Amino acid sequence: MTDLWPVNRYGRVAVVMGGKSAEREISLISGRAVLESLLRSGVDAYGINADDTLLQQLMTDKPTRVFIMLHGRDGEDGKLQGALEWLGIPYTGSGVLASALAMDKILSKRVWLQLGLSTAEFTELKVDTDFAAALQQLGACFVKPVCEGSSIGIGSAETAEQLRAAWKRASECDAHVMAESWIRGREFTVAILDGEVLPVIELQSSNAFYDFEAKYVSNETRYLCPAPLAMAETREIQQLSLNAYHALGCSGWGRVDVMRDGDGRFWLLEVNTVPGMTSHSLVPMAAKAVGYDFDALVLRILHTSCGAAVGPGGISHG
Repeated sequence: MTDLWPVNRYGRVAVVMGGKSAEREISLISGRAVLESLLRSGVDAYGINADDTLLQQLMTDKPTRVFIMLHGRDGEDGKLQGALEWLGIPYTGSGVLASALAMDKILSKRVWLQLGLSTAEFTELKVDTDFAAALQQLGACFVKPVCEGSSIGIGSAETAEQLRAAWKRASECDAHVMAESWIRGREFTVAILDGEVLPVIELQSSNAFYDFEAKYVSNETRYLCPAPLAMAETREIQQLSLNAYHALGCSGWGRVDVMRDGDGRFWLLEVNTVPGMTSHSLVPMAAKAVGYDFDALVLRILHTSCGAAVGPGGISHG
């Protein structure tokens, strides 16, 4: 990892949070936690509760850099990243293309499949889908909005009727909906920070899967960090996660979600390019396992914005 700067070198930092996505409330919690942390560390930081005036605020305020804490649409899908590059303002996290690819679960999986990275079989669901045929192809499956996070709109199906009903619910969140074969087994997540793969976390929930309630509400969800895996297994899942992250062109920081089936094979689910930073969030938990407290983690994430070089041609965000 690169060395951090003295805090005064980061200039005036805008923490952008809120927004209009279904993840607004989680974004506000994450953003406030990050802002409070930056202020504790002595960074000249302030918050922006993103609304339709966001770009005008950024043009008026002219912050030195932006710490992106917008989850979901508009903040995690490349739109804000593109606007910041147009304005010449460095920002945390992945660039435009990587953000857009990671946000779209179908495009992510197509990239991984082209590179031979294991991810569950899937199909896009539409009004004219033959739901019985889709279920025959996939078996029991999860139904997900293609461009939502935090398990919003997710459902499961084991019959054609259930699949149709799950598609209808998910389509209320996103015009694009997918079904993905249900990998039954253990669930893991792998955080990546400034080029370093952090300890693997295993998630154990009494719910049918690690859903919104298990992520943000329940105090019964168990987090095993580092995950109880053999050294070779740990290396395998970390390498798979890093390969998936790099395949999409991600940078700065992120989190890769992975399943392991009963035969011991790991399967990629998705990459989060703006992970949560709440009291239940996973990146702070993994960072703590290698000695980063929350404030140190936030400074490290902020420092990843320094890799974006601003010049006459705009930002080069690798």
